[in-house]
Order: sequence, then C-alpha cells, then structure tokens
Amino acid sequence: MNVAPAVRTDDPALLLGNAGSRPAQIRFLTLACVTGVLTGAVGSCFHLLIDLLITWPHRVGGYISGIALLISVALITMLSTVLAAFIVRRYAPEAGGSGVQEIEGAMEGLRVVRWRRILPVKFTMGVLSISSGLVLGREGPTIHIGASVGAAVNEFFKMSMPERRGLLAAGAAAGLACAFNAPLAAVLFIIEETHRQFPYTFRTYMGVTAAALLATVMTQIIGGTAPDLSMPSVDLSLSMLPGFVLLGGLLGFIGVGLNKSILWSGGMATRLQVHVPYLFPALIGLTIGGLSILMPLAVTGGDLVIRKLVTESPGLLLLLGLGCLRFLTMVGSYSSGVPGGIFAPILALATCVGLAFGGVITLLFPQADNVPLAFAIAAMGGLFTASVRAPIVGVVLTLELTGSYGLTMPLLATCLAANLTAQWIGGQPIYEQLLDRTLQQAGIQPRPVPSEDRAGLA
Repeated sequence: MNVAPAVRTDDPALLLGNAGSRPAQIRFLTLACVTGVLTGAVGSCFHLLIDLLITWPHRVGGYISGIALLISVALITMLSTVLAAFIVRRYAPEAGGSGVQEIEGAMEGLRVVRWRRILPVKFTMGVLSISSGLVLGREGPTIHIGASVGAAVNEFFKMSMPERRGLLAAGAAAGLACAFNAPLAAVLFIIEETHRQFPYTFRTYMGVTAAALLATVMTQIIGGTAPDLSMPSVDLSLSMLPGFVLLGGLLGFIGVGLNKSILWSGGMATRLQVHVPYLFPALIGLTIGGLSILMPLAVTGGDLVIRKLVTESPGLLLLLGLGCLRFLTMVGSYSSGVPGGIFAPILALATCVGLAFGGVITLLFPQADNVPLAFAIAAMGGLFTASVRAPIVGVVLTLELTGSYGLTMPLLATCLAANLTAQWIGGQPIYEQLLDRTLQQAGIQPRPVPSEDRAGLA
C-alpha cells in the first residue's frame, strides 16, 4: 500500500501554512468553527443522556430489592453490553473502544473515518454502554464523534489533504474539550498525542484552537461553567515534592501494567469471540451489573466515584481493594468491544492510588494537612501520563478539571517521574499500541516512525 510520506514539522513553509492565502485561511477557520460548534452540541447531548440514564439501578431499586434486584440489574447490564457489542461488530467495528487510535490512523492515511455509520453507532451505543454502568469514560466517544463531524464537514466542502487532517484534529480536540470542559488540554492533546500525524500549519493550528474553544462554549452554555471535578484549594510545602516523585514512579509501573492488561485482555476477547461469540461481553456485563448493587464505587466511568472518595475519605485497605477492583473492571469493560474511553476510569483509579499513597504519607508525617487530597489530584495526571504518555496534557487536564492550580509543581513532578519511569521500563503509549493492533488485524502495514521521532523517544 502506497502511503504519502509524513509531513515534516520543521519546514518553515509548512508552519506558515500559505499564510498569504487569506481566503483559504478564513475558509478553513470557519469550517473548524462549525466543527467545534456541532461537536459541542452533539457531545453535550451525549453527556446529558448518560447523566439522565445512569441512575437506572437506583430507580429499579425503588420497585424491587434483595436478590431480585441483584439479578435484575445484572441481567439488564449484561443484555445492554451484549447488544452494544453486537451493534458495533455488525454495523461499525471501528466504533468500539475510544476511537482515538482510529483518528490517528486516519490522520496518517491508514484508516478511514466512515462518519455516516460511526456517528449513529458511537452515539447510541456509547450512551447504552456507559449508562449501563460499565467502567468506561465519555471522552473517547466524544473525541471520535468530533473527528467524525470534522470528516463530514470535509466531505461536504472538499478540503485538501492537510486541511482534511486538520479538520479531523479540530473535531477530536473539540470532542475532548466538550468531554472535560478543558479547551487548553484539548489543544495540547493534539500537539502531544498526534505530533507525528498533525499537519502543523498556521491555519490548522488556529482551527484546532478555535474548535476547542467553541466546543467548550457550547458545553458551558448547556452544562455549566465549573470544572467537572472541582476540588478544595490545596497548598503544600516544597519539602513534599520528593513524595510526589515517588508517587510518579509508582504510577509509571501501574500505567505500563494497565496498558499491557488492556492489550492482553483485548486479544483474549478477540480469540474467545471466534469460539463462543459474545461470551466475553456477556460475562463482563453480568459482573458489572452485580457490582452495581454490591459495590457501586467499583463501576461507572468515575466522575461520581471520585467525588465520593474525596469527600468520604475511606480507609487504606478499602482504597487498595477498590483500586484493584476498578483496575480489573476497567480492563474488562474496555475489552468488551463496546464504545467507551479510558480517561475517566484512569482518573478514578488514580484517585484510589493517590488517596492510599497520601494516607501512608500522613501516617509518617501527621503534621501535614490535606496530604491525601493533594496526592489524589497529582495521581490523576501521573497515571494519565504513564498510560497515554502525554505529560503536559496530564498536568493541564488535571488543573482544568480540578481547579487546583496551587498544585502545579507537585503535578509536574508526578507526571515527569511517571513518564520517565514508564519510558525506562519499556512502556509504550496506549493509543500507539492500540493502533498497531488495529492495523495488524486489518492487514495494514503501519507507517515507520520517522528517525527524528525515534531519537526523541530514546
């Protein structure tokens, strides 16, 4: 398969992006703005529907109780998971999972964003799977939905190849901004995560920024202006920084283990599908449904879980057990093949680890205040960094979500240590690994990593 060479990001002509062609710049920027507005509107509706439906186990509990409630919720979740997996496999296989790897593949010219089937399947089955209680995040589907909106806009207005890739990136940034109410982190995500695929021109860069901004505006109009995970203000002494470095090292190991577990579980689910179709999603749905009644903190994407953990301050043993359980339920939920992301579950898992780590530090240094909360916030960025390998995004996303700008230095220390540890023990970015697996399953030869990128990663 003939693939065009990667766009070099150090070419001054490309960075200017034909700056003299003002009508072309205005045209692309306008289309990027349209993409951002549409993504913000669709993504906000996506989130509102999930918020409306996700409390269904409590509503069922108003009519029945005991073992009847447990069996009913488990069966409903199982049926929802199997149905979502069936629809995805039957009508839009690329709509499974988060979709970020599909966007990266499309920006490299190795995958196709078939927006006509991705948009309806990703939206409806994403709502079904996430609201059923599976440990999945909303950000993956909204990123994929945003890129699909960008692909639709491009198809109607016939943009050039660099601008087509720019619209995909603009839609993806708009989707992340909409999911987390975090426009700056969304722009940085494109810069860090798709640095090999994104065409760095003046117009595309401005288009991504405008799309993220307008998607956030739409989100704030529809859903409110506060950070999604607002936390109390926390300020710590610089003497605590070594503790955050240690936490980052620990998260580096956990992040690499998480990535390997997701890949292993996904491969096992694929092999099992050949022999016993839909057994794996059925088992996952049945388990998650049961846990929805027996241990609600072990399921769902994690927004409400994070708030409860921070406010209720559970004991150390409960945090460790809950962290292990959420690790397993997240891996199983993502591997079931239904639409859903991993960002929010990663943040919830990190909260368990950070609170537990902070609890240990408090035992050693009882005079410190708000230590568990500070370590929980820093752990969010650290585990995200260890898995996705985008440290600047990890810092900024955590700050925008929590509003804890007083923890900027501890966050930087945690993310730096997590990224270095993950690199030193041989970890690879999760979406890079997922894309490689997708291309291998499709029989497509991936594009070689440019020598300058290999040097930068060494």
